[in-house]
Amino acid sequence: MEPWVIIAVAAAAFQTLRFVLQKQLSVGALSAGGATLARFWYSAPFVAALVPLYLAVRELPLPAIEVSFWPYALAGGTSQILATWCVVALFAERNFAVGITFKKTEVVQTALVGFVILGDRVSPLGVAAILMGLVGVLALSEAPKLGGRIWTGLKSRATLLGIASGACFAVSAVGYRGATLAVDSPDPLLRAGLSLAIITILQTAALSFWLANQEPGQVSRVAAAWRTAVWIGLSGLAGSLCWFTAFTLQNAAIVFAVGQVEVIFSILAATLIFGERTRLRELIGMVLITLSVIAVVVVR
Repeated sequence: MEPWVIIAVAAAAFQTLRFVLQKQLSVGALSAGGATLARFWYSAPFVAALVPLYLAVRELPLPAIEVSFWPYALAGGTSQILATWCVVALFAERNFAVGITFKKTEVVQTALVGFVILGDRVSPLGVAAILMGLVGVLALSEAPKLGGRIWTGLKSRATLLGIASGACFAVSAVGYRGATLAVDSPDPLLRAGLSLAIITILQTAALSFWLANQEPGQVSRVAAAWRTAVWIGLSGLAGSLCWFTAFTLQNAAIVFAVGQVEVIFSILAATLIFGERTRLRELIGMVLITLSVIAVVVVR
């Protein structure tokens, strides 16, 4: 199995853990903005220390960064903040499942954005595999509270947040792929780590400044919630490092297609941790996503 596949699956697992922790904070001490800041604030110190340590251990020079890095980094970093904010805001919605369903359209949206901006192409068989996974996500996430018809929720706030988060994640993925490719190094981990360090520090500074002015008190609440928030930061760091590394090795849409196993991880977490029952429809969805991931890896 190719390394990027394993890395993408690991990224999905870390992202599932991060969203579980963010949900706990967002329904308690922090606003959606505060829970979003926690993800960056508690990642920044670790990633800032990780890159110099990696350079020292590997005895590598600091790689040059092309000018094109900065617009890609700005687009990717801003879009990720907005995407994370939308997902955290979904936790307050009753029809959360509907929003998450449309959030997973990020795979299709990433393929479109990647083609327009970077010229990334996906084969017809790869597109078919991606669509199979989307069908699996729809089967998994269909909301029983909406009478079993997911399209009836198109006008809900959760749906709009889900679609917006999917679009923002698509832009961020393509932006991050462009940024990592603008780092002059043959080492994919170094390209990913340096890009992540720069972007995370800028995200932390910008969002802290914005919250300090728009939501007074939230920054101090983020600091006070460090016992849980630090794990959000660490899981976010691990997940982002995996995503960034995978983006240096493969088309972002293909990486996200494999990353749809996140939905399966979420179902398993809900069943094992919260005692929720898995229905036949969800099992069918899990099978479709699994087949989609296998097909993407084989045909891409």
